[in-house]
Amino acid sequence: MSDTVLSATLFGAEDLRMVEAPLGPLAPGMVRVRFGAGGICGSDMHYFRHGRTGDFVVETPLILGHEIAGEIVDIAGPVGDLRIGDRVAVNPSRWCGHCARCREDRPNLCENIYFMGSASKKPHMQGGFATYFDATPAQCVKVPDDTPFAAAALAEPLAVCLHAVRRADPVEGRRGIVLGAGPIGLLTFLAARLAGMSEIAIVDIAAAPLVFAQRLGADHVIDLSRGEQGLRNLAAERNFDIAFEVSGTAAGLASAISTVRRGGTVVQIGNLPGGQIPVPANAVMAREIDLKGSFRFGREFDEAVRLIVEKKIDVMSLVTAERPLSSAQEGFALALDRSRSVKVMLTAP
Repeated sequence: MSDTVLSATLFGAEDLRMVEAPLGPLAPGMVRVRFGAGGICGSDMHYFRHGRTGDFVVETPLILGHEIAGEIVDIAGPVGDLRIGDRVAVNPSRWCGHCARCREDRPNLCENIYFMGSASKKPHMQGGFATYFDATPAQCVKVPDDTPFAAAALAEPLAVCLHAVRRADPVEGRRGIVLGAGPIGLLTFLAARLAGMSEIAIVDIAAAPLVFAQRLGADHVIDLSRGEQGLRNLAAERNFDIAFEVSGTAAGLASAISTVRRGGTVVQIGNLPGGQIPVPANAVMAREIDLKGSFRFGREFDEAVRLIVEKKIDVMSLVTAERPLSSAQEGFALALDRSRSVKVMLTAP
């Protein structure tokens, strides 16, 4: 094991640097993980482009990355059944376990949560785009040796989507529409299909991701770059019960509210820009829409790992490119180009 760590560290908008620093001591009760793979997420890209995502603003240098997996290389004290050499998917959430929300079994709403690679707390919690990073034993879920690190790393975004589908429950036998065909939108489609949703449409403004949606088996795809009439016609014809808003735009949320049937459900997954956002609230009232938020995930992380290990959901079908961690800047540039990529993974240097 090296005595230094190389990390993809954000200093401000479009200021991502590879920083080498001494590897510090491992705190008692923690494990040290050698980076195996990590996915570049939409929130990582927001941080990179704007120095913020939603209301979370980068104020001090932040190591990005929360979709991560690797190999345990050091252990400090009792850590349950974890051993050096174990391959693990790493849950980026550290829940306190004792606040009111944790006691309600809603740990994603923990009042004291720290989340890797996030500026939601001060000081920021550093992420996992680093050759070595530390985690608690509770964050580490073991995976078999034949599970690729890249697949294990994608347990995090899959957990987000499993949680969103659970927020929409019941979905079995119902019709749904997903607004946004990025990785979260596509994984939401796969999670909803696995849960028994009978018919699913996917909407986007870019043609390339919609090709992926068709390949994955979407029943309908709508390219909004050609105008909204096609979406309006489809909504009138299919009478969608549930809309998942994944685009993270005010226009997307408005479309979700107008597209779902009267008495339907809208689940907001996308992280909207910070500040006040206009919402067609009268339509929510007059059409009696159930508008639900979906924030990260709770116990779904373990479920996501299981589904990946058992090959119930093929997360690797979304991966369009891999770049070594040492070339993180190139990886981010590629991830930001939706005409050339769906999901970009960083791999061990």
